[in-house]
Amino acid sequence: MIRVLSIIAASLTLAACAGQPYEPLPVSPYQWQQRQERIERTEAERLRRCGTLDKTSERYARECPRTGDPA
Repeated sequence: MIRVLSIIAASLTLAACAGQPYEPLPVSPYQWQQRQERIERTEAERLRRCGTLDKTSERYARECPRTGDPA
């Protein structure tokens, strides 16, 4: 019985971890630069998209929080 409960607990723990993709940290300056550029591109795309959305829509409220607003 204890073995079954242990297996169930382990599977639940692994299932909770499976939702988060693993992204290793960059190890070289080039990889850090590429990561930073990707972050900047993603943020610029988000800001462009927020500029085209209706400010009263639910999507705008969800995707375009202002700086300092709680998430």
